[in-house]
Amino acid sequence: MRITVEDIRSALARVALPDGENLISADLVRAVQVEGGQVRFVIEAPSPEIARLMEPVRKAAEAVVSELPGVAQVTVALTAHSDGKAPPKGLKIGGHPKPQAGSMKPSGVDRILAIGSGKGGVGKSTVSSNLAVALARAGRRVGLLDADIYGPSQPRMMGVSQKPASPDGKTIEPLTAHGVTVMSIGLMLPEDKAVVWRGPMLMGALQQMLSQVAWGTLDVLIVDLPPGTGDVAMTLCQKAQVSGAIVVSTPQDVALLDARKALDMFDTLKTPVLGLIENMAVFTCPHCGGESHVFGAGGVAEEAEKRGIPLLAQLPLDLDTRLAGDGGAPIASSSGKMSDAYAALADRLIGGGMA
Repeated sequence: MRITVEDIRSALARVALPDGENLISADLVRAVQVEGGQVRFVIEAPSPEIARLMEPVRKAAEAVVSELPGVAQVTVALTAHSDGKAPPKGLKIGGHPKPQAGSMKPSGVDRILAIGSGKGGVGKSTVSSNLAVALARAGRRVGLLDADIYGPSQPRMMGVSQKPASPDGKTIEPLTAHGVTVMSIGLMLPEDKAVVWRGPMLMGALQQMLSQVAWGTLDVLIVDLPPGTGDVAMTLCQKAQVSGAIVVSTPQDVALLDARKALDMFDTLKTPVLGLIENMAVFTCPHCGGESHVFGAGGVAEEAEKRGIPLLAQLPLDLDTRLAGDGGAPIASSSGKMSDAYAALADRLIGGGMA
């Protein structure tokens, strides 16, 4: 029997809330994805405080959907947004950076970990979101800053959409999703609105997202950098006391050409490179089980060995990972082979004192 989104929503309408509403009538269900017998969706609570009380509701939703004929696995993510207040008119994002003495590193953040790549399309943002979730599941206090200002994708990948609140027109309250504190320029603008800014305005936005966001106390702040070697990466590494960087690349020669430039940039900026991640390393056919090296094989591993830096992970080209990211529930928040791979990556970073 083929499961539809409407079947899922009908089942979730039977999950009652304490106020007499249900998950559907209260409009708390987001990003329902059905792929064969695999079902994923997000429950978005009105606030982090309420989300902390909703774990029994999440389990009830998982159970009621699991009972539907044809459902093999259910993944339910519980997220939250702020109190729903739009930023006041006095709060503006962008503009030239203000003179600032000392570091841009937030005071409550222990270490900053930059995730970079030489080019776009290698899965840097996917790695960033899943690593953040995996570290949070391992017990770390984690923040995720989407510094890819021209192409912010973390709101979609983390399943958050509410505009952050600002109680005083200066401080920005970040959102919470999957145990991770999240901030992105994409939360401040319509999803289809282009950011048409020159370099100084990028620097102003980066400064605001580091110094004006109420990050709280974090073990690690993961910064999803824009691709390339431009202003944002330079300013972050020069001004924010970055503890280390990870470079993501696919195995193909064209991607490696640009990954080497990213490695050189971090070296020039005196930012320690903690290791390389080879993404989309292999594709396993879901029908025959055959493996295909769509983007070549072993290039990142060879580069890591040549430079004497760790190869932190080799991650496959995986359909479920893509579906999970599009659905706002990173694959690391579920169970299975890919979740285990990100958990192993998180454990390696924690064990090495890198996160």
